[in-house]
Amino acid sequence: MSALGAVSTDMYLPNLPDVANDLGTSETMAQFTMTFMMIGGAIGQVSVGPLSDRFGRRAPALIGTALHVVIAIGCAFAPAIAPLIGLRLLMGICNAAAGVTSMAIIRDRFIGREASALMSRLMLVIGVAPLFAPTIGSFIGDWAGWRGVFFALAIYGVVLWVVIWLKLPETLPAERRVMNLPWKTFGVLLHDRYFVGLAVLPSLLSAVLMSYVVGSPFILKEGYGLTSLQFSLVFACNGMGLVAGAQLNAALVKHYTSAQILRVALPITCGLALLLLGVGATGFAGLPGLLVSLFLLVFTVNISPPNAAALALARHGGTAGTAASFIGFLQGVMPATLAPLVSIFGGGTTNMALVMAAAALAAVIILAVVTPIYRPGGVEELDFAALR
Repeated sequence: MSALGAVSTDMYLPNLPDVANDLGTSETMAQFTMTFMMIGGAIGQVSVGPLSDRFGRRAPALIGTALHVVIAIGCAFAPAIAPLIGLRLLMGICNAAAGVTSMAIIRDRFIGREASALMSRLMLVIGVAPLFAPTIGSFIGDWAGWRGVFFALAIYGVVLWVVIWLKLPETLPAERRVMNLPWKTFGVLLHDRYFVGLAVLPSLLSAVLMSYVVGSPFILKEGYGLTSLQFSLVFACNGMGLVAGAQLNAALVKHYTSAQILRVALPITCGLALLLLGVGATGFAGLPGLLVSLFLLVFTVNISPPNAAALALARHGGTAGTAASFIGFLQGVMPATLAPLVSIFGGGTTNMALVMAAAALAAVIILAVVTPIYRPGGVEELDFAALR
């Protein structure tokens, strides 16, 4: 469920030139199908969250996934670029139903370390999907064309809908549902400074990862002359680093609380981002130095988000859907806003590393200033809500 939005966005990415050629449009218009997909995802996040708090988790997930199937088939038959852009906007809105409810379901059923461990798995899926989905999409596109990618997404949606229908119980009973107007619930969330501070951290670290995804093809292939195969191997290696980082976090939460992990892991990630910036600016150790520092950064970047999300959601268990939608909204908007700065600043290793380091440093500053985690008794204060 949590992968649906990312897979639907990124599986289609390698086929953009084919879309432009087939529909007789410009590359810029073809790219708008990506932009509007992300806009739709942001709209869907803030819409579906309150609905899931009011009507339960199961119905929005089933409806959103069913609409995904219909829209994906519509995209496959799109006769021109304008309808395709509109359908991608709707797809983003509907896909958000699966992503928001998956996070809310974890909070409905688990708290504390269990919630953090499961959130780590969820963040792993969200983080890894952008790395592997384009490869799958490229294979499908070569075999069946760009329209075939949308048929594949429709099949994915059908399978997911069946699994949800058969295996996913309702985790929010009627007596726990919230009847408040959505803006009142968002108002409560925004007045909780600890929640806001924790909620923004996953989005900043997602921006770190997306800056790498956006910038690395140009740096490694054009700057260092890697072949497509060599680049794919590097990409896959870093993808395995993400998996290993998530596995490490799942092991750590058995022995440490989410706040204890977060207060150490986030500064380490920031330090490695600054190391990458130093390597990029000086050219120290050449390509091997760049690849090692990149791997270490990607390895740690997914450790902090699940712990921050678990702590944030723990503070608002009664409105977990709305809280999850707020976190998901930021995770869609922040990377989409910050990652393009890599190319706006002129591309290159230094500019990519600068954006990544700035996002990681901002996360540390927010954690230190907005939450009490580095003050005496601060860890216990944050963990208290998660352990209730």
